[in-house]
This record gives sequence, C-alpha cells and structure tokens, in this order.
Amino acid sequence: MNKTITKWMAGLVVLCAIGGVLPASAQDAPKADTTAAIVTPVEAPATAAVTPAVTTASVAAPAAAPAPVPHKGDTAWMFIATVLVILMTIPGLALFYGGLVRTKNMLSVLMQVFVVFALIIVLWCIYGYSVAFTPGNAVIGGFDRALLMGIWDPEKGVFAYAATFSKGVVIPEFIYVAFQGTFAAITCCLIVGAFAERIKFAAVLAFMVLWFTFGYLPIAHMVWFWTGPDAITDAATLATETAKAGWLFQKGALDFAGGTVVHINAAVAGLMGAILIGKRVGYGREAMAPHSLTMTMIGASLLWVGWFGFNAGSALEAGDIAALAFINTLLATACATLSWVLGEWLTKGKPSMLGAASGAVAGLVAITPAAGFVGPLGGLVIGLLAGIICLWGVNGLKRLIGADDSLDVFGVHGLGGIVGALLTGVFAAPKLGGQGIFDYVANKASADYSIGGQVLTQLTAVGTTILWSAVVSFIAYKLVDLVIGLRVPEEEEREGLDITSHGESAYHS
Repeated sequence: MNKTITKWMAGLVVLCAIGGVLPASAQDAPKADTTAAIVTPVEAPATAAVTPAVTTASVAAPAAAPAPVPHKGDTAWMFIATVLVILMTIPGLALFYGGLVRTKNMLSVLMQVFVVFALIIVLWCIYGYSVAFTPGNAVIGGFDRALLMGIWDPEKGVFAYAATFSKGVVIPEFIYVAFQGTFAAITCCLIVGAFAERIKFAAVLAFMVLWFTFGYLPIAHMVWFWTGPDAITDAATLATETAKAGWLFQKGALDFAGGTVVHINAAVAGLMGAILIGKRVGYGREAMAPHSLTMTMIGASLLWVGWFGFNAGSALEAGDIAALAFINTLLATACATLSWVLGEWLTKGKPSMLGAASGAVAGLVAITPAAGFVGPLGGLVIGLLAGIICLWGVNGLKRLIGADDSLDVFGVHGLGGIVGALLTGVFAAPKLGGQGIFDYVANKASADYSIGGQVLTQLTAVGTTILWSAVVSFIAYKLVDLVIGLRVPEEEEREGLDITSHGESAYHS
C-alpha cells in the first residue's frame, strides 16, 4: 500500500513542480475585481492627530485626511472573537475528540490538542504570522514581522494597525495577530483526530512543525493575503494592490473564514496520516466505540459557541457582515444537525447523539467559507446538504477509501469544507441573496457576478489546497518516520497511550 502511495505521490510532486510557474505568472494579470478576505497589516501613521487646516484671508487649504484610529467597538469584538476561537479549541475540540476515543487513550488526545495548540502559537509569533501575512510573492510572505517586530515602534511611540475590509477602518495589529494565530493552531489540532490512538507523541509534534511551516502558511498566504482596501482608488491602484496578494486571492477565490485554509487543508493532512501510519490494532475486528458521548456532546456544544468567533470574527468589524456571518453560522449548523439526524434515522432506524454532534460540526465546517458571503437562504441550503453529504462521508466514503481515519476528520472537515467552498460560489450570487463581489474602486458591490465562473474559481482553490496539503503532508510524514518513527509499538498501543506515552490515566476507580 505504501509503495503505491509513494508512486502516486511522486507523480503529484512532479505535477506540483510543473504548476509552480502558475503563481508567478498570476501576478502579471491580476483580476479587475477582488473579494474580501483576511487582510495584511498596515503601518499606523506616526501620529493619530488630525493636521489642522492652514487658512488665509482668501484661501483655505484643505485639511489633511485624519489618520485611521481603531474603533473601540471593533477592537472589543475582536478580543471576544479571539477568546471564542481559543474556547472552541481548548477545551471544545479537545473534549469532542477525547470523548470519541477509548478510555485508555483519552488523555493522549487531550494532551495532543493542548500541546499542539501551544506549540503553534509560539511558532506563529516567531515566524508564522510574518510568513503568512506580510508581502513576499504570490505563494509566501517574508520575515518583516518575525518575532512580531515592528508592530510597536518605541522611537515614535506608536502601534501598527491592521486593515479591515472597509476603507479607513483598522484594528490594532496585535489583536489581529492573536486572532489569526488561533486559526493556525486549531487547524493543526484538527489533524490529530485522523491518527488518534496509535501515533508517537514526539512524532505528532515534529510533524506539526513541518506541516505548519510548509503546509498551512503558504495556503493561508495564497488565499487570504492582500494589502487591504485603503490604497485602492482607481483601476490602476486596484491592479497594483491585487498583484501583491496571494495567488488564489488574485484569482478571486472566496474563503471567508477557512474552508480551504483550515478544513480541507487539515483534512487532507489527516487522511494522509491515517493511510501512512496504518490502521489501529484490531480495527474492524474489535469494538472501538466512543468512551464518553457526554464529553463529545459538551465538546460539540463548545465548538458551536466558539465558532461564532471563528466566523463572525472574520469580518474584523462589529458590523453588518459580522451579523450576517453570525446568523448563517447559527442557521446552517442547526440545519446540518437536523439533516444528519434525519438521514441517520431513516437509514439506521434510530437517531443518535453522536450523529447530532457530528451533524453540527459538519454544518459549522460547511458554512465557514461562505459565512459572510451568502444570505440566509444559502446558509440554510448549505447546512442541509452538509449534514447529508458528511453522513455519507463518514460511512460510505470512508469504506471506499479504506483508511482508518479514527475520528472522521476527512469525512466531516474535508468533505464539509469542499461542499461549503463550492456552494459559496453559488450562493454568494446577489440574485440568490449573497453579497457578490465588492468593487473597491466604486466602493459598492459589483454588478458583475458569474456563478459558473466563481464556482470554477472555487474549484481551483479546493484543488490547489488538496494537492498542496497532500504533497507537503506525505513528505513531512516520511521525514518524521525516518528520524523518529510514526507509530508506537503494538504492545503500547494495546495498553493505551495514556499510560505508555504519558504515565497517567484519565480515570481511576
């Protein structure tokens, strides 16, 4: 099996190398219309004071434009949103995953999520933020913000601001750093569910360093990086600023809060790990039922609550688009819960708590790329379809693939992310209640929107993410396997990773 995968992945590497010329050439012909996505920081001016007008008896010189100052309401909302994303990871995701494994592996999963979160936050502040969200080329940024240098200027006594999606509206760059850092951290934490119960703890950490650096950061830069709207005044400046953006952003890919960057990216990495590491001992022959659906339900509930920060926070402002993302997150998740439960009820005869929790997560995943772009009708349809499609993903598709994706990372996050990303192209259309494409030259929504063209762009983003993550993941797993080894010995796996890897147990009689 591994030989076959090796040959197949070698072919993908060649294709990736051939396609490497695309990002460079994309800068030569930027799209005329850009779309909202996560933005890059802009330096604060040396002073926030308004320069007074100089007047004479006959002529009054126009006043200088006031420097942008963060609104305290927007800033407060970003603090709340960031805390909510931390909540959805620790303890939300940790408890969701922990309840799904067997008792003997409960602490190992909690440990992996907790420590991976901490590891990625440190790496994010050292170099990750800079590489993802500063100018470089169409694939990767630079090191201007390494160690977060330059955000505070002690000589001038000023902080730097981050642009939002509205001209003249900014937020403190430090809270933008923190907010985006939580996205990077939860993306890496999602991966551990695919190979739970059989991987070495050291291998998890080593893989995460490699994948975060070469997998997450380039995709985040390609999809989300741009210089913000403030410099755009006409077609020429639009072209200039667009040419500085990430490759997929230049193409007009829509990803409001991480369908490609977070969910598809993580799911492909997880699936690759499940295949390369191999199935758990006794998989398909021994019972491997979740040990605590109570924990899983609590985790799913915390995920739902925290996801409002994840999606609505991605508006970067406490305004209309944040409210739209909020209602879509509420509605789509509820719809997906109901459609999964109904589908399970019809096919298996009984609705389950596990199905309800899984359906909720599927809805959260699917609405993520669409949250601020589609109207409530789009949110409703995306949620209903996500529940049914992801139900098939964790049953039918999983059997077709034949991999032991322990906690169904690909079936829920991968398939849900793909569904959401593609349907964003459909329901972002203004005639279907969506926001369409914003024209920053005219400062209003563009009259031009092609559903077919946007879906094709979305498909390009999905395909790029799958290919990139698969290649990087394969190489990273192989390197870790050579140096550390990926899997624990069989006897340790049978005893459980809580005792053998961490020397403690989740429960005592």
